[in-house]
Amino acid sequence: MMEKAKKKSRAHTRYMNKAGIRVPGVTTITGTEAKPALVKWANKLGIEGIDSSKYVDELAKIGTLAHYMAECFITEKDPDFKDYSPDQIAVAETCMIKFYDWIEKHDFGLIGSELQLVSEKHQYGGTCDIYCKLDGIYTLIDLKTSKGLFPEHGTQVCAYAELLKENGMIVDEIKILRIGRSETEGFEIKEIFNRELQIEKFLALKRVYDINKILRKK
Repeated sequence: MMEKAKKKSRAHTRYMNKAGIRVPGVTTITGTEAKPALVKWANKLGIEGIDSSKYVDELAKIGTLAHYMAECFITEKDPDFKDYSPDQIAVAETCMIKFYDWIEKHDFGLIGSELQLVSEKHQYGGTCDIYCKLDGIYTLIDLKTSKGLFPEHGTQVCAYAELLKENGMIVDEIKILRIGRSETEGFEIKEIFNRELQIEKFLALKRVYDINKILRKK
């Protein structure tokens, strides 16, 4: 139950630096980037007469469950489905089949999951989904339960890799595993390159976040 609660509260995780001062999280910082595709998507649902809030809530529950099931699988823990409906469980299990097939085809050695880290150098925090040795290579894997991958996803995962690096861990490869929340949303694996440029972009967004924070106080 504690693992599930951690998943649900992840968006509200408080990251504190060594001085005990709260620092922003990676997703909060990348949230400063405009997302015009979301506006178009919400408008499309409205035209079709679909309540976007309820639609998103249901997808979010399935996505959270799929993410939780993946963590339980790699940490060899029994999942607790108490807070989910049979329909949600059935959909999430269908979504996870390709993930299970993929991971079992590789030499997978878990080093850490849900690692909460803070950068003292850049003053931000983040939670790394999966840090492992994949086929003998130190790899950061970020799980996304979504319909597609977006530009901010690459920026986010590179910021997580920077956290691992600053905290003394090697990251040779970065992968995003997208687990769809329905059969039609599919399964996708994307390796992330251009790490230096992505970090440059992330730090620029961090600067925008810091400036906005100052402006809100004035």
